[in-house]
Amino acid sequence: MPIITPLTQLLGIKHPILLAPMDTIAGSRLTRAVSEAGGFGILGGGYGDQERLEAETRQLSGSASFGIGFITWSLAKKPRLLDIALDANPQAIMLSFGDPAPFAARIRTCGVRLICQVQSEDMAKQALDAGADILIAQGTEAGGHGASRTTVDIVPAIVDLAAGRVPVVAAGGIADGRGLAAMMMLGASGVLIGTRFYASVEANGAEEAKQRIRDADPNDTVRGVIVDWSRSLFWPAPFTARTLVNDHIRRWTGREIELMQRAAEVTVEYAAAKAAGNFEVAAVFAGEAVGLIHDIPSAAEIVERIATEAEQLLTGRRNSSVSA
Repeated sequence: MPIITPLTQLLGIKHPILLAPMDTIAGSRLTRAVSEAGGFGILGGGYGDQERLEAETRQLSGSASFGIGFITWSLAKKPRLLDIALDANPQAIMLSFGDPAPFAARIRTCGVRLICQVQSEDMAKQALDAGADILIAQGTEAGGHGASRTTVDIVPAIVDLAAGRVPVVAAGGIADGRGLAAMMMLGASGVLIGTRFYASVEANGAEEAKQRIRDADPNDTVRGVIVDWSRSLFWPAPFTARTLVNDHIRRWTGREIELMQRAAEVTVEYAAAKAAGNFEVAAVFAGEAVGLIHDIPSAAEIVERIATEAEQLLTGRRNSSVSA
């Protein structure tokens, strides 16, 4: 039987599985595939490329169920992007890494759900005060940007704080049905998944990047500032980026001050490597769940696997409780 939670009821979806809005990786193709499989696809708004956002939202025209996610502090520099997103008639807008209050009223006035990703209780309170309909409790295991609290710590803390007012979704280190089932036992209504969907057919990433995720060892990720500083991106505290370890990371680990001093030079080198698809310099953003990923299937297969495994685990537990 499908897992029914406050999240699935609120969004009208079959499975409590959300696609993380991974920068350019979560494009319209992946967003649509996740939604059509019964989850909820969230298009990555990235750092605010208007032409790309317009093109991607056009591809989602007519889709009944999808969201669009933004880096909040970046959106504040280009607020016009929110109008473009809302014109696409999404079911939800997801805001991460900043105060959602300046955008919340506009989103809610349009009848669109507001999803806020948080990494602490203070951020959760800020999101609730702004009128968030869903909270994403993100642990440090997540790929891309995040903070320092672990998923198993932050999820029940945010569940307790929300106290049933809004659904809480878990993010960070989740790549299979065991993760979904475990997060539900902690009180979550569903999960937000990034890295597992990055290694999918429909993701926009380069094939080599997907293969690196598939082949990575569980210890092959690291969180830090090297990748951002190498792109002349200076994220606000407490957020740092988790990526796969590569030659560039190894070269600059312990030499971050020198990296900052040579930022102009390194930025040019990094941009050239990214353009050339050189992933020993350019980053592959991935979370600690890489050790659970061993293939590159379709998004629909990923959704079905996770949902089926979680359903079996949760049903088995309920049956065991009854028989006991």
